[in-house]
Amino acid sequence: MDRWLRSAVGDRFDLAGWYAEPISGGLSNLTYRLRFQDQSVILRRPPLGGVLPSAHDMHREWTLLVALHPTRVPVPEPLALCSDNSVLGGTFYVMSDVAGAVLRTHEDTGALAMPQRQWLSTALVNALSDLHALVPDGVGLGDFGRPNGFNERQVRRWRQQWQQSSRQELPDMDALFTKLGEQIPATSDVAIVHGDYRLDNMILNLGPRDPHINAIVDWELSTLGDPLADLGLALTYWHDLDDQERALIPVALGVTAHPGFMSAAEIAEHYSTVSGRNLDNLSFYVALGAMKLAVILAGVDARFTDGHMAQRSSLGLDEAVRVLVARGLRQLAT
Repeated sequence: MDRWLRSAVGDRFDLAGWYAEPISGGLSNLTYRLRFQDQSVILRRPPLGGVLPSAHDMHREWTLLVALHPTRVPVPEPLALCSDNSVLGGTFYVMSDVAGAVLRTHEDTGALAMPQRQWLSTALVNALSDLHALVPDGVGLGDFGRPNGFNERQVRRWRQQWQQSSRQELPDMDALFTKLGEQIPATSDVAIVHGDYRLDNMILNLGPRDPHINAIVDWELSTLGDPLADLGLALTYWHDLDDQERALIPVALGVTAHPGFMSAAEIAEHYSTVSGRNLDNLSFYVALGAMKLAVILAGVDARFTDGHMAQRSSLGLDEAVRVLVARGLRQLAT
């Protein structure tokens, strides 16, 4: 690893005494900060075991960063890719370590001034619109996914995930999958989609003179597909100030539940304005987002049930799944 690192980025950094710090781990791709002197870079690699190659394709992430870095969509600078399995046991890459704030909690955003919350609402939507405005062929990503039948595959694949991982008997979830399958709209256009677009996947400069998004991160679910799927999931994560039911869902809990943030309805309206996209079928995409998050939380709940994680009772994940399913069904009934 030391030899590879020096050959790959040794001309840009003084690597004397470098060491690695884990940033995140688990079933998702692993992220490390490599520190040397007063500098650092970020290393991304697949999980250590039980990996499905298609689910943790580091070359795919690298390709996306290389394509997006010259555009107006802010991403970390891709520095070097290693496909030699003898170095770390799998393909990995290093990218720039982007400085800035990451807002994950109600307390984080509570410390912001009102104008910062207003700016952040607008900036989040504008950046998503900028991403969706890119022409995939124009940035070298024309073969980055299979956009035809995107929404049908989303419903089918997430249903399979639910059947494989959930420990809950929930007839309403079966009803939600059925209704989603019946109400799939025609895809309006094809765009590069992030796949998990939310506030804490952004690194921010919150300075008073020039606030901006330094980087959007966590692109492992990105593909070519229906851009409104990104919007629907972002709205699922959004927590309106007066939405008491949303407080039962322990993901991005209360992050945007402060005066100054746009409401979810205002977020959607602003996206429509800046992107020019018609949102007549938005209810489908919000229901799709609610379903995805319900399946994710059910999988986490199953790990608690199987004894792989502690403190299950404090999270209320089974209740959160029921709430999300109910919210999805209400969307499809409107």
